[in-house]
Amino acid sequence: MESSQIDQTLASHENLRKLALEHSQYAQRLELLAQKRFLSEEEKVEEVRLKKLKLRLKDEMALLESQVRQRHNVA
Repeated sequence: MESSQIDQTLASHENLRKLALEHSQYAQRLELLAQKRFLSEEEKVEEVRLKKLKLRLKDEMALLESQVRQRHNVA
């Protein structure tokens, strides 16, 4: 594997870690909201927003993982 490919793979892994951390933070906040008996209107909006953000991050992580796997299979 060339140096540039190694650098790209490491950068991808670092980006993946950052995305996973952010995804985890959203999940934790959603868990806190889920524990409440009733949500205010603001909390309901926040819940929907967090679910969308969490899903977007999951999609980004899947794409990044796919790209890393593809690089390893091609190399």
